[in-house]
Amino acid sequence: MTQPFELPHFYMPHPARLNPHLDEARAHSSAWAREMGMLEGSGIWEQSDLDAHDYGLLCAYTHPDCDGPALSLITDWYVWVFFFDDHFLETFKRSQDRAGGKAYLDRLPLFMPMDLSAPVPEPANPVEAGLDDLWRRTVPAMSADWRHRFAVATEHLLNESLWELSNINEGRIANPVEYIEMRRKVGGAPWSAGLVEYATAEVPASVAATRPLRVLMETFSDAVHLRNDLFSYQREVEEEGEHSNGVLVLETFFGCTTQQAADTVNDVLTSRLHQFEHTAFTEVPAVALEKGLAPDELAAVAAYTKGLQDWQSGGHEWHMRSSRYMNEGAASVPPWNRPLGGAADIQALLASTAADRLRAHSHVPFQRVGPSAIPDIRMPFPLRLNSGLDEARRGLVAWSHRMGILSEGVWDEDKLDSCDLALCSAGLDPDGSQEALDLSAHWLAWGTYGDDYYPLVFGRRRDLVAARLTTARLSACMPLDGEEPPPPVNGMERGLVDLWRRTTADMDREARRTLKAAVDVMTESWLWELANQIHHRVPDPVDYLEMRRATFGSDLTLSMCRRGHAPGIAPEVYRSGPVRSLENAAIDFACLLNDVFSYQKEIEYEGEVHNAILVVQNFFGCDYPTGLRIVADLMNQRMEQFEHVAAVELPVVQDDFALSAEDREAMDGYVDALRDWMSGILNWHRAVDRYKADYLARRTHGFRPDGAPAPALPPVPAGLA
Repeated sequence: MTQPFELPHFYMPHPARLNPHLDEARAHSSAWAREMGMLEGSGIWEQSDLDAHDYGLLCAYTHPDCDGPALSLITDWYVWVFFFDDHFLETFKRSQDRAGGKAYLDRLPLFMPMDLSAPVPEPANPVEAGLDDLWRRTVPAMSADWRHRFAVATEHLLNESLWELSNINEGRIANPVEYIEMRRKVGGAPWSAGLVEYATAEVPASVAATRPLRVLMETFSDAVHLRNDLFSYQREVEEEGEHSNGVLVLETFFGCTTQQAADTVNDVLTSRLHQFEHTAFTEVPAVALEKGLAPDELAAVAAYTKGLQDWQSGGHEWHMRSSRYMNEGAASVPPWNRPLGGAADIQALLASTAADRLRAHSHVPFQRVGPSAIPDIRMPFPLRLNSGLDEARRGLVAWSHRMGILSEGVWDEDKLDSCDLALCSAGLDPDGSQEALDLSAHWLAWGTYGDDYYPLVFGRRRDLVAARLTTARLSACMPLDGEEPPPPVNGMERGLVDLWRRTTADMDREARRTLKAAVDVMTESWLWELANQIHHRVPDPVDYLEMRRATFGSDLTLSMCRRGHAPGIAPEVYRSGPVRSLENAAIDFACLLNDVFSYQKEIEYEGEVHNAILVVQNFFGCDYPTGLRIVADLMNQRMEQFEHVAAVELPVVQDDFALSAEDREAMDGYVDALRDWMSGILNWHRAVDRYKADYLARRTHGFRPDGAPAPALPPVPAGLA
């Protein structure tokens, strides 16, 4: 069969190495698969299938340094996960039996108890038997923290197969943002990262959940999955009718040829590997220092990072050898791993990656771009405004003066008026009380002020240390157990202390913890923006879209929405894939909308590097109109995704969790709140002066509207300088 495209040149800087215990792992996994019932008689595999796939070779390449017993155990895990994939395909995907697939998946977590003494059901098929055996052999060597993380990754790997099945049922191809997000879960690379820990060293719990370690895992995941998509396109798309393939997603979204889509997927893959390296060399050492890791913990993180690199190289090598994939014409050795014969070879080596690396740092700030062009934006939901708007406007000015945020050189009343954040709140919560409306407007003002404050105060000084200390102090302004916060020293702290007291007065500790985490996510994301500003780095699209949700304060917004709608619904419902997809579609729509309206403000007047249109321009090497079209298409796709999930997937979730009529009504109210949120935000962007060309021309950050010099920027709080 002719291949549908020519495989591209892959960026792979680390040569693959082979574990010397390969033959031992092959023999063990073959005997184990037969013992579990996965071979003859299973209806899925014969011995010849297992031999041809050669999962022993995969694991020997991806875990080159572990001992024989560890390699055999890891190989058994991979035999199990690939058997599950094929078993689920044959049993449920081909027949499109969603109900049967859900019942099948619901039993599997029962075989992963945190306490091995807990009873488990009798295995009813080879997948259950294999998971039961593997869990009992693996977890005694690992901590409770690892057990929990690995169980969650395994459940995501299993449960998100329903998402793939739903897309097949509907004949639907995901949009690129949704695809990357869901592929991380269903593709299994986070699960693979857990086995890397088993083979190398367990990541200390104190850093396992930090952004740098999360980015290592996510960039590793994206690269593994996108590489797999390139090699498996022919089997998945042409033979199996799969819709979950990155090449197909981009081919459909951009309306390009299969070859062009494949080349673009490879560009994204390369960018993710660059991001992995950037994080490993800059952010991981910084967080290790910040958390005070001991020498053995530092060694564990280093071993884990190297293990992820080994997996990338080894996984690539296996894809080029396995009969499971199309690999005709793939270069066995990339240019950067070939022996260098002279100056010309060295020049070719540098040229192959330097342009991509330099592109992220080559943007010229403060370019004149003219007024932001606003495309057609589809808004299917009507605007409703709270009748308390005028009173909220007056109250917001008075509150801002009391908190001191209008007297620090960043904002004054003119700046506050240009934002009209009470108008935004009136659209977000059209049915709320005056007290709720005022509180919402004050939160929006505080967050918007902080978003302006960080780059102006700390970015201008290139003072990331003071910004980190300020962020830590802001977190301390939100005590969980009623203790006194530190005395506030500036408007941001004073405002947060006041908001925290008013918002959490009737909350239990868990609700306070959730709200505090949401605020912390937002303020810590401002540090990520500062680091990019200081390094003059334009992020790549995947990293940007992931972080944009945080910088926009999305978790805070969702926390406030849930407080008024469906607060008693089980957290598992909110964690389900469709509900997260619904929320992320709304959030992405709002974030991209903001970037469209703020393009001139950010690019021409502020020298920003965090704008989706700029990110797309930089990554794809295109002009502003093309970048705007891509972002506008993506924004409208996210609106369509929201409507699709609300109409099709959310009712299925309600059935899956057997929600009561009261809870279903509450969830419907939550969906309506998100509709109001999107409609209100669009109306706000269209109405306010903050993004309009005439306002920007007379009032940039450095000057007052009357032409008098602005006061000096506020000093860093005592003890932080």
